[in-house]
Amino acid sequence: MSSAAPVSIATPRRNAQPLLVRRAAVLGAGTMGSRIAAHLANAGIPALLLDLPAKSPGEPSLAQHAVAALARSKPAALFEAARAALITSGTFDDDLPKLAECDWVVEAVTENLEIKSALLERVVPHLSSQAILTTNTSGLPISKIAAALPAALRPRFFGAHFFNPPRYMKLLEVIPTAGSDAEIVARFAAFAGRMLGKQVVYASDTPNFIANRIGVNLVFTAANLMLDRGFTIEEVDALTGPALGFPRTGTFRLADLIGIDVLAHVARNFPEPATGGSFAALLDEMLKRNWLGDKTGGGFYKKSRGADGKEERLVLDPATMEYRPAQKPKLPQLDMAKNAGTVGERLKVLLSADPARDRAAGFLWPLLGGLWNYAADRIGEVAADVPSIDAAMRAGFNWELGPFELWDAAGLAATVERMKALAIPISAKVQDLLDAKCSSWYSTESYACFNPVSGSMEPMTTIPGHARVADFRRQGKVIRSNSGCSLVDLGDGIGCIEMHSLKNAIGGDVLNFIVSTLDAQSEAVRDFAGFVISGDRDNFSVGANLMQLLLAAQEGEFDEVAAMIRLFQRMTAAVKFCPRPVVAAPFGLTLGGGAEIVLHVARRQPHAELYMGLVEAGVGLIPAGGGTKESLLHAIDLAAALAPPDPKDPPSRFAQSAEMMTALKNRLELIAMAKVSTSAPEARAMGFLSAGDRVTMNRDRLLLDAKAQALAIAGSGYTPPQPRTVPAPGASALALMETAAFLMGEAGYASEHDQKVAKWIAYILAGGRVTAGTLVNEDYLLGLELEAFLSLVGERKTQERIAFTLKTGKPLRN
Repeated sequence: MSSAAPVSIATPRRNAQPLLVRRAAVLGAGTMGSRIAAHLANAGIPALLLDLPAKSPGEPSLAQHAVAALARSKPAALFEAARAALITSGTFDDDLPKLAECDWVVEAVTENLEIKSALLERVVPHLSSQAILTTNTSGLPISKIAAALPAALRPRFFGAHFFNPPRYMKLLEVIPTAGSDAEIVARFAAFAGRMLGKQVVYASDTPNFIANRIGVNLVFTAANLMLDRGFTIEEVDALTGPALGFPRTGTFRLADLIGIDVLAHVARNFPEPATGGSFAALLDEMLKRNWLGDKTGGGFYKKSRGADGKEERLVLDPATMEYRPAQKPKLPQLDMAKNAGTVGERLKVLLSADPARDRAAGFLWPLLGGLWNYAADRIGEVAADVPSIDAAMRAGFNWELGPFELWDAAGLAATVERMKALAIPISAKVQDLLDAKCSSWYSTESYACFNPVSGSMEPMTTIPGHARVADFRRQGKVIRSNSGCSLVDLGDGIGCIEMHSLKNAIGGDVLNFIVSTLDAQSEAVRDFAGFVISGDRDNFSVGANLMQLLLAAQEGEFDEVAAMIRLFQRMTAAVKFCPRPVVAAPFGLTLGGGAEIVLHVARRQPHAELYMGLVEAGVGLIPAGGGTKESLLHAIDLAAALAPPDPKDPPSRFAQSAEMMTALKNRLELIAMAKVSTSAPEARAMGFLSAGDRVTMNRDRLLLDAKAQALAIAGSGYTPPQPRTVPAPGASALALMETAAFLMGEAGYASEHDQKVAKWIAYILAGGRVTAGTLVNEDYLLGLELEAFLSLVGERKTQERIAFTLKTGKPLRN
């Protein structure tokens, strides 16, 4: 395929009002099309999913099959199963007139220009005069598809390339044509960013656009180096994974996930011979053998069961085209690099060795040199600027750093000198940067990036509503800080408590910081009108610092453990009763103590991808930072909403009501089984979020969305809640819950120790062994949490669970 210079198209503006999409349609119910429809449903947008009719009368259509399959998809395509009701299935033969009701129509049929054009010819007469039409092609020329459309439709047509699976892969490459209306494109991009949570990157109409062009080129470079220099598949995957800030899949596990056939198809679209070499011949042979990766049960890797019945992973030996047991690579320099804290530090360790003597360095210098030069040569071809390319690779391939950020992290000037010494060519655009007296792609002094066209550093475009805490840090807005937390001024009277300990684990540094910050007499409460608790890490918090806890428990320092719990309870009380509104902006893993923080705030503004749960039972403990107490209060509120208590009745009647028993049983199962939500909507259904908590689809909008919530609450005249006194469900409820715990064991859902933990949870949820209706306050319930926690943490089986989880990251059922 020949390479033509991209058409010069003005970049759409970034501050446009989002397009209004009330209903959408997806043409094509294959893997990608059905999952695009699912993600539209996740956003609350009704979607019409169309494909071919059933082959035989009475059978489900392809679209009906696809919708049914969404419920079984892994990873889950839908935030919650109920969202499938927003998807209406149909056929091209019967339901094209329904397109007239749609504001956006997505074409997502097979990658064949003739098939796409023929379908669109049938579709066009049914579109409304304002409808947007996009194609999801992964590499076909958008301009050729546009050429077959009526002239009146072309301003409303452009490419919108999703990455699979659309729910989790944040990149959306938007590819305008010369005839696309820039304002419509800009409004669509604003909609996709805000409502679908996408990282929108404008790409040129060139083969494979941005991410596939660079990512697949890197796959071929790595594979050809392997074949030409005698590396193994395991070695290459180890060297092209987390060590470089890339996903754990590395190169070949990624190829198996994508599909060998898909990889080969993308490679055929390349305009240059970058995807040739020995690897192209290997791919052809694998295609002949139908070794397509995970979809056929074998590609570069496959699983097998040995004579002992145990599953083992096999890996392909390209020299013999036979599978052998996978082996752990022996790469000493890589092992040294794993101890480094950042990608940049790991890179410097890996590249410091002599490539003539060290296998890791001997592989990485030509690999990274090729990546960096190739990416530099694509500036102005696949995208207008460096930040767009970096953003596409972060969002489309889940790289921690884009290629230019990676080069800066390795040290651009020093690596260029080393590349020259190793006879690795240097892109002319990199030489332009050095000639301009710049030492990196991104400025270390301002929010700017080098532009090879102008030959200078230029300010980078910002998107209204997008911000991370790091942006405020760069502006010198940190008020105070310790090793686990910082207080950052977000402006307009709102402060951010940023958690930044390792994995955002909650230890004494975090607890003391939050208590001192939110204390009613603190300077922060005096100076700020409200607070946001959030951060920039991948996860909000994995919970309490288990290592600190285990060491204290093993040494019998139970007074120290009790002090930790009391401090944790003081922290969550400070959050709940702070005179200023505290808004939590949780995201990713929000577990254990992290979930307990979220349960105590005035309002929650979660990211849609929220995996939240009170998981302490998994390590043989109970939520003792107020989490179990808040669960009881939630159960009481839920029961009261379903059957409001009569003020004339004694408290015992409400405390023993059927609604109360049902609510308590649900809370017991939720905590005892350590259930974790798979999305923010599911977290709401589980009772972790309230009806008034709004969900943010785009992670980059989360911080400022939470800030807006804090401002709104503060501006409305916030009054903190008062400590509550409630009727305890009491001994009769405790007996029912203990029976439920026993039955969980009988059904095989709970071990003996699980049952012991569940009974302690029931003890707290019942308010202790008291008469039903006995009035108890929050401090009393916190005392029950402390009692249960201290009893369990001294148990040998609990300590074994904690140690196992710290070592493996997995729960132990003992």
